[in-house]
Amino acid sequence: MIRSLIFSIFFFAGIFIISLIFLPTFFLPQKFVLYGGKLMGYWTGFCLNFFLSTKIKLKGKENIIYGKKFFIAASHQSMFETFYLQTIFNSPLFILKKELLLIPIFGWYLKKIGSISIKRNKISKDNISFYEDISKAINYSNRPLIIFPQATRVLPTERPSFKKGAAKIYDNLQISCQPIAINSGYVWPKEGNKTPNKEITISILKPINQGLSKDEFNKTLENVIYSELDLIN
Repeated sequence: MIRSLIFSIFFFAGIFIISLIFLPTFFLPQKFVLYGGKLMGYWTGFCLNFFLSTKIKLKGKENIIYGKKFFIAASHQSMFETFYLQTIFNSPLFILKKELLLIPIFGWYLKKIGSISIKRNKISKDNISFYEDISKAINYSNRPLIIFPQATRVLPTERPSFKKGAAKIYDNLQISCQPIAINSGYVWPKEGNKTPNKEITISILKPINQGLSKDEFNKTLENVIYSELDLIN
């Protein structure tokens, strides 16, 4: 409990300080602000290792898509993946709940880096320009898009059905999907204390290329991610 508390104090203090340091870059081109995101990712890894003795294992690096546009669909168990995936991929674009943009400084940062906001569970009705925004972001950038198809953080043992947002992106954008399974919830659960002396595995799975229907894609994505989570848990 003490180590968990110390981790939280130093982690959030560091994120706040990094946000303050990069505050002047809000008036500069976007590329300068993106360095702040990578720094937050490295700070996340450092804090986990230093305060909780957490090992971070990267599996399947050879599966990373290069040379073409793609989007990432990752399992979501903690705040870890939101920060750390920025150290693996090229300053990814995030789809996130609209409320996060209202957080002072951090929310401003999310806006500046081009994050796409959405009212959770209301893609079709309340977000008329949602897919148009995604299409523009992908077409005018070399940055991959990240979506969490579970739509919210879940416990490591939970297996909720994937939302249809990822399948709609796959179908509308006609680009490949990079599935990722992450078991971060055993170290950094959505509620309660962090657990020291454990390992977080980031498993980058083989791409799901074009050619599937939306339903086929959603079933395939859910199967490959949950099957991998069963192996690495």
